[in-house]
Amino acid sequence: MRKTTAKHLTNDNEGIAAAVRFLNDGRLVAFATETVYGLGADARDGQAVARIYDAKGRPQFNPLIVHVQDFDTAQRYGVFDAQAAQLAAAFWPGPLTLVVPLATGHGLSPLVTAGLGTVGIRVPAHPLARQLLAAFDGPIAAPSANPSGRISPTTADHVLAGLSDRIDAVLDGGPCPVGLESTIVGGAPLALLRHGGLAQNDIEALSGPLAAAGPDIRAPGQLASHYAPR
Repeated sequence: MRKTTAKHLTNDNEGIAAAVRFLNDGRLVAFATETVYGLGADARDGQAVARIYDAKGRPQFNPLIVHVQDFDTAQRYGVFDAQAAQLAAAFWPGPLTLVVPLATGHGLSPLVTAGLGTVGIRVPAHPLARQLLAAFDGPIAAPSANPSGRISPTTADHVLAGLSDRIDAVLDGGPCPVGLESTIVGGAPLALLRHGGLAQNDIEALSGPLAAAGPDIRAPGQLASHYAPR
């Protein structure tokens, strides 16, 4: 049987501390970002990451985004060439995910990357997400906090309506200001892998024209049904 209703944690030190305890115990915590609410687990804990896929009903060949608190932390998990570093400097914190090669000794669960040699990394801008990442002091794997195929949640109530009996807690940061998932770019040549909360034109002002994504799944949001929810 599934467990009962997830705890609704408040946006304060007590709520953040409770969320960190859940994450350290390998549990699932939804939390606000500027884009949409993410469904978080310790990205180094394979059992915890497996719970994300189970809770969402998400296929395990569909990789997850790793959220970190700053660029220095991101470099523990991914290798950033000059172009990726330039984009990170321009748009982090913010609604941009960069898909980069995995760093040596990264320590992430293979489930996060779906067994690929690359990882999607983002530094979120939402103050609550940043406080949570600083308090947890580790990488948080977090796709959108909704059942797969449903509309991405932009309030804690949306999360609870879809996942209340499948997760442990939701850290309420109010409505998400962007309301659309992060834009994802990666590869060589640099390609637009998913449209999202950062405009393509803004990215191309620095990077030059972005290539089109190929048929292979290299990042979240590349399934044909991603933006066609029930």
